[in-house]
Amino acid sequence: MNGNGIIRADVAIAGGGLIGPALALSLARAGFEVAVIDRLAEPVRADPDFDGRAYAVALASAQLLGVLGLWRGLEPLAQPIRDIMVSEGAAGSRPGAMLHFDPRETEAGRVGWILEDRFLRRALLEAMDAEPLIRQIAPAEVEGAAFDGPRARLSLADGRSVEAGLAVAADGRRSALGAAAGIRRQVFGYDQTGLVNAIEHDLPHDGVAYQSFFPGGPFAVLPLPGNRSSLVWSERTAEARRLHALPDDLFTEEIAARIGPRLGGIRLAGRRWAYPLDLTLAERYAAPRLALAGDAAHGVHPIAGQGMNMGLRDVAALAEVVVEAARRGEDIGALDVLERYQRWRRFDATAMALGMDALNRLFSNANPVLRGVRDLGLALVGRIGPARRGFMREAAGLAGDLPRMLRGQPL
Repeated sequence: MNGNGIIRADVAIAGGGLIGPALALSLARAGFEVAVIDRLAEPVRADPDFDGRAYAVALASAQLLGVLGLWRGLEPLAQPIRDIMVSEGAAGSRPGAMLHFDPRETEAGRVGWILEDRFLRRALLEAMDAEPLIRQIAPAEVEGAAFDGPRARLSLADGRSVEAGLAVAADGRRSALGAAAGIRRQVFGYDQTGLVNAIEHDLPHDGVAYQSFFPGGPFAVLPLPGNRSSLVWSERTAEARRLHALPDDLFTEEIAARIGPRLGGIRLAGRRWAYPLDLTLAERYAAPRLALAGDAAHGVHPIAGQGMNMGLRDVAALAEVVVEAARRGEDIGALDVLERYQRWRRFDATAMALGMDALNRLFSNANPVLRGVRDLGLALVGRIGPARRGFMREAAGLAGDLPRMLRGQPL
């Protein structure tokens, strides 16, 4: 930093959650000086109770984390997904059709793992602390930005500023940095809230991930190490407020009614969280001196557990584009360079986001005609091997034009 309070870096990233740190590490390992700005201090983000979610870490995402040197320490904390069961919830007394995805049918023999946020976030923060080319600026608020010169300039609320050849918005669904660049976004509400918590249970889960569709929204039971599971329960917002306000014993009864007897007795394990759900799509992922990644580009419904994996796919693609441009002597913040990243990611991410949106809207209702169509669709997919395997390749993150890090290859 010079005497005028200006911090200079090759790349400045707004957002110190998961995607920003993963990108920072990817670029630092390739020799770039990176500044990561977040409004929350690192001890707040590192608190185990900061975020109660667990993520489905796709096979390709695990390979990226392996390239960053993190997966060896994380894998023992993660639960392999051995089977996936998808079904209609029991809207009345009649149970719906069930679809079984068996990862052993795929060439890789697996699709991914379930990993709690508290472990992944801690690993990323510790890796950033140990990386001399990364400077963390937190707590700090970005209150203004200019992208019209040879370097992006981010103005911080405390009077300092950050200058970089490239700025990256990884600051969430309401990206302030994207808005500062004039990038508009489409926001579609679901009138749904996600209820998240962990449970302990008497019977083993055997590594099976369950996704059941109820009229209010999908209800996922994701296996964690030991006799523990993570719940991701989407429900109409008014009903979610009622459920979230229940005392623990009554809330546990509501969970047990949806899970049934397969896990035996269940108990809450830790805090309960509630998150509003919507779909947000940026109209562009690139502008002069700015790229958008993660939820800043595409905030999606958690119905298929792909939000974090989509963000890591952005990380791999953007890092590869930037590193290759620098090696050719190009300006890494030039629009023609960043449009390569946009072409690589925008169509794929938008198609995935809209597919999850359609799936949620199709299943989150009690229409008896649609229920028959849904049951038929599940039955057909279950009988068609290539369709099942195609879904599993998508879940494993192996479909499409993969960046190098998603194939386990360093930049």
